[in-house]
Amino acid sequence: MSHWTPELLSPAGSLEKLKVSVLYGADAVYLGGQKFDLRQASDNFTYEELTEGVEFAHSHGSKVYVVLNSFLHDKDLEELPEFLGLLEELKVDAVIVSDLGVISTIQKHSKLVVHLSTQASCLNVESAKLWQKMGAHRIVLGREVTIKEAAKIKKATGLEIEMFVHGSMCMSYSGNCVISNYTQGRDSNRGGCAHSCRFEYSIDFKNESKESKKAYFMSSKDLEGIRMLPEFIEAGIDSLKVEGRNKSHHYAGTISKVYSEALRYYRGHGNFLSSDMISWEEELRKVSHRDYTTGSLDIYAGDDSIYNNREQDDNEFVVSGIVLEASVGKHLLVDVKSAFHPGDILEVMPFKGQTEKLKVDFLRSLSGVSLEKSKPGSVVKIPYIPGAEKFNIIRKRAV
Repeated sequence: MSHWTPELLSPAGSLEKLKVSVLYGADAVYLGGQKFDLRQASDNFTYEELTEGVEFAHSHGSKVYVVLNSFLHDKDLEELPEFLGLLEELKVDAVIVSDLGVISTIQKHSKLVVHLSTQASCLNVESAKLWQKMGAHRIVLGREVTIKEAAKIKKATGLEIEMFVHGSMCMSYSGNCVISNYTQGRDSNRGGCAHSCRFEYSIDFKNESKESKKAYFMSSKDLEGIRMLPEFIEAGIDSLKVEGRNKSHHYAGTISKVYSEALRYYRGHGNFLSSDMISWEEELRKVSHRDYTTGSLDIYAGDDSIYNNREQDDNEFVVSGIVLEASVGKHLLVDVKSAFHPGDILEVMPFKGQTEKLKVDFLRSLSGVSLEKSKPGSVVKIPYIPGAEKFNIIRKRAV
């Protein structure tokens, strides 16, 4: 018997990350073009990359949603119809929008399916009904909504509901933060968020009974909803979204693999084993992350969701490279992301199943010259490992 599970929606910050997310199990990916979205720091897609990305995702049974969630001025809206025509031509599956003017422009110039962005801060039934009248097919709820509240909105409207399941959290109500505008003159609602909430601030109490101090009081822990999957499923949430278009290949691949494995297991068994849950959690700790929290998924986030620490790169593993070619019984061609040496123990992360350890018995250039160290940005040959495939992630325990 097959049990229903939600769609897993993963980030695609670049064409290569799109392929990684799809191959590691994402049912859908979301990405931005050169304009109109809020992740201008990511390697947003050119038209040629969009074309290749949509074709690749669709050929592997995955959907593509294009983010148009910036708040636009009239000049921006004048340029939007041409881009909408390109998206329609490519047959993208939906666009993610937060601006009423953008929704109106989409409806005038295309038949694209509209998903309401979390930036619109839709948090209740009446808001969802209003957006439904405006043409929204799906609501990406703000992170401030619990799963129970989301279920109520879905039941009352019949709309598709999407919720965040993993990744960075915002200290503000989604779409309403202006800290970056104030501290650095960068508009977070037009793609310029400087993550000022992650900085250390001095708190000067006028009340002498409290001692002044320095703190990261606005920085949130990262969301991890793996143990909340039964609640998501019971509530009928249509899509589980992973935050992180600006994050690494390792992040995109690992998070997609873990959650897709968990959902696939549920489809086959109708439950989760605690031993498997522990194993999945261990994998989630191998990517760079702040301390984890369930945020407001169960009850509203409180003081224990604050990450009152300096940002640091303490991830357990780093990506050594991406497999470009696997010559069975001979070698792997690897696009090097971080340096490694002969004798190092690496892990190859397959698209399904357990990771495989690999000792680098040899390290050679494309021309066959032995190397003492790999160089990021180069392509090298290392020993073949059974089952390795193109786009597999190769990682190494951080020193």
